[in-house]
Amino acid sequence: MDRREQLRDFLRTRRARLSPGDVGLPDAGRRRTPGLRREEVAVLAGVGVSWYTWLEQGRDIRVSAQVLDAIGWALRLDAHERAYLHRLAGLNPPAPEAASPAAPGAELHRVLDAWLPRPAYILDRHWGLAATNAAAREIFGLGPEDHNCLVAFFTSRRYRAAFTHWEEAAPGIVARFRADAARHPDDPVFPRLVNELVSLSAEFARLWARHEVTEAAQGRKTITHPRGGELIFEYTALPLSDHPGHRVVLHNPLPGTDTSERLEALAEESRLIG
Repeated sequence: MDRREQLRDFLRTRRARLSPGDVGLPDAGRRRTPGLRREEVAVLAGVGVSWYTWLEQGRDIRVSAQVLDAIGWALRLDAHERAYLHRLAGLNPPAPEAASPAAPGAELHRVLDAWLPRPAYILDRHWGLAATNAAAREIFGLGPEDHNCLVAFFTSRRYRAAFTHWEEAAPGIVARFRADAARHPDDPVFPRLVNELVSLSAEFARLWARHEVTEAAQGRKTITHPRGGELIFEYTALPLSDHPGHRVVLHNPLPGTDTSERLEALAEESRLIG
């Protein structure tokens, strides 16, 4: 099916699942087919009946995000369905609601714990540490006072000491944070974090002034642990669609190194991660 056919079927099925009472309209009795009529959807959305009919038929007509939002409201679509409707119409989906998403629940904490003895954590959109497993805390030197990955990278001596090649990693860290901040130009937390770090770290201030930007969901970290020695990880950051702005960062021992064996030995030594 092409996109227009999918749009046609999606609108028809969403209309069919509603009754007049669901949207505050009087019930005119039994209907030959279930659901709202096209005329009723058009009235609720504030658009012409012919125009809505053409849209539902998958015709090549122009449609704005505002009109799609009105149709989404008329059809009582949830956030996922509204995003899907926009994509079918060839538009970018609406931005997530401004309200802060719920903190990661018990299910995600169990995912992190299942990743042991490998490190894993969840970052929010501001790089706040929303959840960590015991291996991440032990291997990266994260303490209870560390609430933000970026801030810890530039201000925590223990966290900094864990990174074998800290100076080489720092420019990429700042460039990725700048890319994330650009996605949310109206979010006041990003400039507040930047101003705080500029005052706390001359190194961050110098790198931020370079105005470099990059995006990467995968990379490599070399860690020097006081008992485990040199540990080399590949990491992958995966977005959490149910928690907008959050991503889980999973670390795997780099193949061809003895990181896996060192990690297992460290796990046996410490109950924190074993």
